[in-house]
Amino acid sequence: MSTANENEGTEPAGNASRLNWASLLPAILVLAALLYAYRDGLSLMVTWWEREEYNHGYLIPAVAAYLLLLRADAFSKATIAGSPSGFIVVLLAAAGLILGELSAVYTIIQYSFLLALVGVLIVAIGWSGIKIIWAPVFYLFFMIPLPNFLYNNLSAELQLISSDIGVAVLRLAGISVFLEGNVIDLGTFQLQVAEACSGLRYLFPLTSFGFLLAYLYRGPVWQKLIIFLSTVPITVFMNSFRIGVIGILVEYYGIAMARGFLHDFEGWIVFMACVGVLFAEMWVFALFSRRRFVDVFEVDVPPLSELLAFFPRRTSYVPAASIVAVMLVAGYTATTFQAREEVVPPREELSTFPLVLDEWKGREKSIERVFLDELKLDDYLMANYGRSDDPVPVEFYVAYYDSQRKGASVHSPRACLPGGGWKIEAFDQHQIDNVGPDGSSVRVNRVLIKLGTSRQLVYYWFQQRGRNLTNEYLVKWYIFWDSLTKNRTDGAMVRLVTPVPEGMDLAEADQRMEKFLRKVDPLLAYYVPRGLEDS
Repeated sequence: MSTANENEGTEPAGNASRLNWASLLPAILVLAALLYAYRDGLSLMVTWWEREEYNHGYLIPAVAAYLLLLRADAFSKATIAGSPSGFIVVLLAAAGLILGELSAVYTIIQYSFLLALVGVLIVAIGWSGIKIIWAPVFYLFFMIPLPNFLYNNLSAELQLISSDIGVAVLRLAGISVFLEGNVIDLGTFQLQVAEACSGLRYLFPLTSFGFLLAYLYRGPVWQKLIIFLSTVPITVFMNSFRIGVIGILVEYYGIAMARGFLHDFEGWIVFMACVGVLFAEMWVFALFSRRRFVDVFEVDVPPLSELLAFFPRRTSYVPAASIVAVMLVAGYTATTFQAREEVVPPREELSTFPLVLDEWKGREKSIERVFLDELKLDDYLMANYGRSDDPVPVEFYVAYYDSQRKGASVHSPRACLPGGGWKIEAFDQHQIDNVGPDGSSVRVNRVLIKLGTSRQLVYYWFQQRGRNLTNEYLVKWYIFWDSLTKNRTDGAMVRLVTPVPEGMDLAEADQRMEKFLRKVDPLLAYYVPRGLEDS
C-alpha cells in the first residue's frame, strides 16, 4: 500500500520486475484488520452461498481476480498516485459496520466491507487506479445476497409473473387451465408455483454472468448495456416457459413429471438456454457489425506474473497503520456492543394470553417448525377469535423477539402476504381512535388482499419499545438507536386478519377489526413491554 508524497513522487506502477516481499506486509495487515472487523457479516454471507440462488457466490472472487489480471497491462503503464480521500470512505465504511451490527441488518455490514475495500484501494492507488480496475471491484458486489425484505418481495412478484406467463404457454398448447394466484389447476392435477420456482435461482447467477459477458464483449457501450440488462427479461420468460413445459408434461404423463430429478434437470436446461440467448445476442451484434463471433470477446489469459504490476517496489506504512487502527477500533466497538448483555424486560408469556375476551372467544393455532426456524422468534401467539353474533372470525398473531440484534428480527407481512398467490389490492395506513383507556389512537398498515374471489383485510404494525411503527425502515433505525442508547432491541409485530366474504361491505370488516383491536391492545403491554418504565 502506498500513497504519493513529496519524497517519492509518482512512478509508473509497472517499474518493478520482481515482487518486493516487504511491500506485501502493509497489505497483509490491512486485509487481516478487515477480516477481523467484518468476520460476522462475511461468515453469514458465505453461509448464504449454500442456497441455490447464491451458490455462484463462491466463484465471484475468482472471476474478479481474472478481471483484475486483464487490467494488469493498463495498470502497469499508468501513473499511479494514492489519494488520502480514501480515508473518508474507510471511515464511512466503519460507521456502516457499527450501524449494521446494531441494527441486525447484515447486508449493511457486507456492503460496508466492500466500501472499506474501495476506500483502501483509493488510499493505495488513487482515483486514477480505481478507474482502471473498476470492473473487478464492482463485480464483487454480485456476491452479496439481497436483504430479506427485498428478496421476499421480488420472489413474490416473480412467482405471480411466472404463473401468468406459464399459463399462457399452456393455453397456447391447447390445454385448458385455470389460474388462482400461484396455483395452476389442470383439472386432474394442480401445480403450485412455489418460491423455489420464482426464477431467482437463475436470475442472480445470470445477472452476474451477464455482467461478465458485457464487460468482455468488444463493442459499443449500448450493446454492452443490452447484454447485461436483458438478463432479467430472459430469466423471467425462460422460467415461465419452463413452468409451462412442466404443465404440459404433467397433463400428458402425470404428476411425476413435476418432481424429482426431471424437475431439477429442466432447471439446468433453462439456465443453459438463458446463457445461450445471451450468446445469441452477441452473435447478432457481431453479425450486424460484420465481425466474426470469436472477435467480439476479450478472453486473453495473461500470465500470472502480470499481477506484479499491482505491487509497488516502495511503500509507506503510515496509511496502512491508519486504516488498521480504524478497522480495529470499529471491529472492537461493534463486538463490544454485541457482547453487552441486553436489557430484556420482564413480561408474561404469550401462551397465557386470554382466549376469552368478553364476547370474543379464541382458539389457539400453531406454526409449523419449518416456518419457526425461518422466523427465529422467541415467543408467539396465533389464534382465531370470534363472536356468537358474527360468523366471521379475526386471526390474531403476535411475533415477539427478546433481541433483534443478532440476525433475528421482525418480518414484514408486506413481503409475506403475497405468498400462496394472494395479491395486494390496496395498501394504506389507517388510524384507529379511542384504543387505550386514555383515548389514545393507534396507526396501522391496512392491506386488502385477494385470491380469486376470496378477500381478506389485514391490519399490522410493529410494537417496538413503546413505539407503534408502520414503517419497516424506521423499525431498523430504532433498533440501532435503542441498542445504542437503551441497550434494548426487544419488540414485536402484531397482525390482525379477517375474511371479507363476497357481498360484505369493507366498512363492516373494518368495524370488526377495530372492535377487536380495542379489546386486545390494552392487554398487549403485559406481553410486549413498551417503554423502560414497563421494565
